[in-house]
Amino acid sequence: MTDLTPKTDIHAQALMMETHWLGEVITARLQHFFADSQDAFAFPSAPSLPKGAALTNLIAEAGLDTAGRLVLALALAPQINPATLDPFFVRNTAIDRVFSEFGAVRVDTASFVPTAVTALFLLGGGDTDKRISAMQMFAPDHPLRQKIGLTVGQIIDQTQAQTGNLLSGPLSLPPHRVIALCAGTPPAPDFSPQFPAKRLSTRLEWDDLILPREIKHNINHMIGWLENQKTILDDWGLSGRLSSGFKSLFYGPPGTGKTLTATLLGKRTGLQVYRIDLAMIVSKYIGETEKNLSHVFDLAQERDWILFFDEADALFGARTATSSSNDRHANQEVSYLLQRIEDCTSLVILATNLRSNIDEAFFRRFQMAIGFTKPDATLRKQLWDNMLSDVPLAGDADTAAIATEFDLTGGAITNVVRHAAITALRRGSAQVSGQDLRKAIADELRKEGRTV
Repeated sequence: MTDLTPKTDIHAQALMMETHWLGEVITARLQHFFADSQDAFAFPSAPSLPKGAALTNLIAEAGLDTAGRLVLALALAPQINPATLDPFFVRNTAIDRVFSEFGAVRVDTASFVPTAVTALFLLGGGDTDKRISAMQMFAPDHPLRQKIGLTVGQIIDQTQAQTGNLLSGPLSLPPHRVIALCAGTPPAPDFSPQFPAKRLSTRLEWDDLILPREIKHNINHMIGWLENQKTILDDWGLSGRLSSGFKSLFYGPPGTGKTLTATLLGKRTGLQVYRIDLAMIVSKYIGETEKNLSHVFDLAQERDWILFFDEADALFGARTATSSSNDRHANQEVSYLLQRIEDCTSLVILATNLRSNIDEAFFRRFQMAIGFTKPDATLRKQLWDNMLSDVPLAGDADTAAIATEFDLTGGAITNVVRHAAITALRRGSAQVSGQDLRKAIADELRKEGRTV
């Protein structure tokens, strides 16, 4: 007979066990608090979670002790099982309000929103010494912050928060963390103001990357680092002298292959590449740069992404004199980004059209600076032939002559081929003619402000 009993997956089972334990701790702590007991508080034993569950793995990877698990469970409860927190709604009848010790942010809503103060109550009750000792749980270098991404958010309603309490904001976890704990695998983040990065992908392969020999040598040097990082740092004992990340500057005219190279680097090494447009961030979200990019850096470090900063001179150009508060704020954002890049254990690539746009003081932070140049006639012939390899060409389409005659970048050649293909099909031809190519080249040159 077939067993029709619903099966609970191990990820959900682990979360239910942890929030159930949280409920036991809340009940025991409240009973101890209202009894005004002088006896030492006995924490209910934490459960042994299913092996292989996402929560089990995260606790082990972060090295969380019982207190750390409790704070994590408290932060998860509003999303996983809000009813677990309902006992905190008990009111202090003497003053007809909730107990300030419980630390709710918004007491007028259907759900209790726990804060760091709530966590301190569970960990220390009414014992001031224990509460102070437990505050280290929210230090920037604690695993809850560094490895899990727990934050103490902004106070939503100042009239309902404990004035002056730095820990009175709500406990918050990144959405990707909550989803990963529920589903077992992290979701691919979507581009948004809160996540200003977009994954790069391409159908091209490494052999399609046509660059001068010297540039390819330098790119292969970066691959060598990614493939041998563990040997260099651990086996050869250089971890104390070298940073675990690698920072590179790509500079050169538009269309010379900077973005494609970064994308194919990821494809070659099996790493995901995320592009961050700093010019967009600065123009639309000024003042939010640190907040928005913090999530990107945290995920990049956790998942070993390659970060590609396009238009890098928008923030990494020459620093301005601090003649106003806006200037000081801009320089603070630059300092923050530089520090995050310095600390990032992933490959970080910054791209700019002009090398001179990057402050010379920043160059010492790069392990490599690669100048992308316009292709010469030989490379242009390879680019044309590679681009047109499957395109039916008429007899007058002479790529060797076109490559010699017209100084175009790879990006411009891509635009020309698209334009010529459209032109040929619009006139009812099954082949792209030399005239189609030359007309498209003329249009591309005019777009760049040049003439044939």
